[in-house]
Amino acid sequence: MVSPALRRQRGATLIEVLVTLLILAFGLFGLVGLQARLQASEMESYQRSQALMLLNDMASRIAINRRMAASYASSTALGAGADCPTATGTRQQIDAKEWCNALQGAAEFSGNDKLGTVIGGRGCVEDMGNNEYLVTVAWQGLGPISAPPAGVACGKNAYDGPTGSKCSNDLCRRTVTTLVRIGSLS
Repeated sequence: MVSPALRRQRGATLIEVLVTLLILAFGLFGLVGLQARLQASEMESYQRSQALMLLNDMASRIAINRRMAASYASSTALGAGADCPTATGTRQQIDAKEWCNALQGAAEFSGNDKLGTVIGGRGCVEDMGNNEYLVTVAWQGLGPISAPPAGVACGKNAYDGPTGSKCSNDLCRRTVTTLVRIGSLS
């Protein structure tokens, strides 16, 4: 005959095992969430490094062709959503064509899709006066953070999601800028 104390103990081990499994499941779900955030952060970092390379590329092209620096300024962005220039008569035209193709990701393809760059990359060159040119690369971020400064117009409102989305008010637009100064050699 089983004593009453042993009868009360039956099932206690099973409950302890179930509680342990529940705690373990919550821990694993936490790790899965952490892994997802790490991958998003890694992609954001990769895009920023790609944007910086594109930015330095155009800044160098302007500095090298400094006598024609003013011809690099444009009121329209190159890259995503734009047809790349086809003219190759001048150094500036060649540079604009190559930079536009790089912004669109012409280095890597998957079928007909260009993949070798930032998401929705756009590039702008603005004449700031006094032989100064603001070079900007804008792209689509993976999630909302804060909008770039109001003075950075490149890609403004081009990365907003539908009304009510988390990417409204330029919160998913990422930009990097540099100022290229051309010294007067006269």
